[in-house]
Amino acid sequence: MRRLLLAGLVALTALPAVAATAAAPLDLETVMANPDWIGQPVESPYWSVDGQAIYYRLKRDGSEVRDLYRVDPATGRSEKLDPAAVAQADGPAVYDRTHRYAAFVRHGDVFLRGLADGRTVQVTQTAEEESSPQFSADGRALQYRAGNDWYSYDIARAVSAPVAILKFAEDPQQEKSDALEDEQLKLFSTLRQLKAQKEAKRANDKALAEADPSRAPEPFWLGDKIVALDTELSPDGRWLLLVTRAKDYAPGRHPSVTHYVTDSGYAEGQEARVYVGRHDPAPQSLLLLDLREHKSYALPTDGLPGIKDDPLAAIRAQTVAALTQAGKADAAKALEAPAVRAVRIISSAEDGGGGGIVWSGDGSHLAIQLRAIDNKDRWIASVDFARHALVNQHRLHDDAWINWNFNDFGWLKDNRTLWYLSEESGYSQLYTKALDGRARALTSGRFEVSHPQLSEDGRWFYLRSNEVAPYSYDVYRVPSTGGEFARVTQFQGMDEFALSPDGSRLAVLHSSPYVLAQLAVQPAGGGTPRELTDTMKSAFTAHAWIAPQIVQVPSSHGAGTIYAKYYGPANESGASKPAVIFVHGAGYLQNVTLSWSNYFREQMFHNLLVSQGYVVLDMDYRASEGYGRDWRDAIYRRMGHPELEDLLDGKAWLVKHHRVDPKRVGIYGGSYGGFMTEMALLRAPGEFAAGAALRPVSDWRLYNHEYTSDILNDPQLDPHAYAISSPISYADQLADPLLIQHGLIDDNVMAADSVRLYQRFIELHKKNFWISLYPMERHGFVHADSWYDEYRRIDELFGTYVKPVR
Repeated sequence: MRRLLLAGLVALTALPAVAATAAAPLDLETVMANPDWIGQPVESPYWSVDGQAIYYRLKRDGSEVRDLYRVDPATGRSEKLDPAAVAQADGPAVYDRTHRYAAFVRHGDVFLRGLADGRTVQVTQTAEEESSPQFSADGRALQYRAGNDWYSYDIARAVSAPVAILKFAEDPQQEKSDALEDEQLKLFSTLRQLKAQKEAKRANDKALAEADPSRAPEPFWLGDKIVALDTELSPDGRWLLLVTRAKDYAPGRHPSVTHYVTDSGYAEGQEARVYVGRHDPAPQSLLLLDLREHKSYALPTDGLPGIKDDPLAAIRAQTVAALTQAGKADAAKALEAPAVRAVRIISSAEDGGGGGIVWSGDGSHLAIQLRAIDNKDRWIASVDFARHALVNQHRLHDDAWINWNFNDFGWLKDNRTLWYLSEESGYSQLYTKALDGRARALTSGRFEVSHPQLSEDGRWFYLRSNEVAPYSYDVYRVPSTGGEFARVTQFQGMDEFALSPDGSRLAVLHSSPYVLAQLAVQPAGGGTPRELTDTMKSAFTAHAWIAPQIVQVPSSHGAGTIYAKYYGPANESGASKPAVIFVHGAGYLQNVTLSWSNYFREQMFHNLLVSQGYVVLDMDYRASEGYGRDWRDAIYRRMGHPELEDLLDGKAWLVKHHRVDPKRVGIYGGSYGGFMTEMALLRAPGEFAAGAALRPVSDWRLYNHEYTSDILNDPQLDPHAYAISSPISYADQLADPLLIQHGLIDDNVMAADSVRLYQRFIELHKKNFWISLYPMERHGFVHADSWYDEYRRIDELFGTYVKPVR
């Protein structure tokens, strides 16, 4: 499909109809109130086992409880399920290869259903949380896990048993000999007889166990030096793969946050995450268990291509030389590169669970996705079971860092062809590769594809993509053998989808800037959708919300187009006006889309600002998601620099196209947006009339390891990157009013970040800086009173320093 080229402004479509009755005037207290007054988004849709209904969840007003609903896609009739009905509801299902059975998890237990007779059998009834049901390759058993332990339910015998018993200790029956013991056995025949009797009994017990399937398997004694992080069972029941780490790994010193407002009346401390560079994440290892032969094999990773390279060699040499010259020999020695880089399994249990290990449907092949600890290489490797070795199938390298997203992979239905996402072209695209063949791109272009789902018959991949324009997302499909990449839905704001069991229909969650996620169903090959829900409330839809316009801001630094949302009055006068630039958080997040925004409160606040005479610009600066690898990597080793260039280009665009007074531009944002607000005021003094930095990172040396080390490397190795990327380094340049706001129990960006910068301003004798602290808020505020107070102060800041004509 030809990419849509936009020359100017794009007005948003799919806005809610404005109610005929006039809404009450909008005010800040309403905007920042508990969002239940807006409505509830539809969450977590999935198909019933028979494909005749769709289940979804809605948050209950005034509560965090999610109620379960069921809707008939044919009639649109929806019902909230009472507790008795919930107890009989389906869960998201998996099917055996012949579609005789389905299995699902309900309230943490596993259920099996015969598709011919509809008979449901409860397989487990335990206090544990069972998960990951899958059918054996021959269809005779249902496999599932509880924690890292796997079980197999024999469907014919209706018996469940562990497939392996893992013991993380030394085998108590394994006799260890030394010279003295050997001498004793030589001297005394009675001791030899006793030992022979023990060995005979053990051999007999083993033979009985192997010959009797009704008995529990013999334990695997794995030693007391490792712990299991993840396990994955092959569908044929032959193999179990373990992801492990050293038991004695210590994560380093934890900083703490203090809760001042508590039930007890006493201040209470809480341990938070470790600072970047204070202790690398634990390296992981792979252990393959042969359940039939009762043997275990290590799967070494030192043969992966590039694993012995040092991608940081140039930076390392420069830092080591500087330390050596400064007489810090011990510190220089600590930075020596390892001979072989350590690895972790992408999406292993320690990183959020599942996804990094995928068995083919028949259990004949296994693929594992690994990444280097420095996150500059990602490998997809298959396993040679005969040699007990990893075989590289794909290596993705990035001089900056491998994307945290776009790492999906799996097997086609032929059980010998891999599929995977890769950014190797500069954008996330879908590829296939036979184990003994070359990779083939199924999609290509300057757009992203994600969330691939393979149809049950194996013919189609369904994906989420912004092929039409960076801000417009829909469902697309492409044949698994290659062919046309075709758009299936026309929502422009598609958020999530689920394919029906027979592959004929799609359940789609879609939204728009002022409409929460709603559920629709449509034919999988394209066609007219049927809307199934409307959970918006009239108090919200009655307002005549301002449709943000998607605009293209040209980069003056050769970066191309910076997409942004512009909020302004319907009829703009030629008079000079004030403006506010909003900076979204997370860095790698896309806020310029046609979907409902994570920043819905801010969007309503922008409506208020426009009513007060401002115009507002919300930009997807460099580092944002949705624009390819180079847009993301632009901030490598220099956070806050390309983004500031983009924000200043946005200001220039406002001045040129909307008669904005360059002396009357404010800026604000939270988290990464707070960091960028501080960088804007401190690195470009005089460009912004005032700024509000919410929960900002002021010193990247105090942030977490997983995110920060990818972008700036370790602080010991790359101190220059941290110095030029941290607002506290530029504190002496503060010249414009700055309001800092932070939750005191924030355990993501801790309040210490803001307090340290505040103390620095004090010692520098700076003026016009303030801090407001919120004792009961973490990183994401949850209390309406705090939201209101926070934005009241921002509104007053802009009203005092931005709006008035200077």
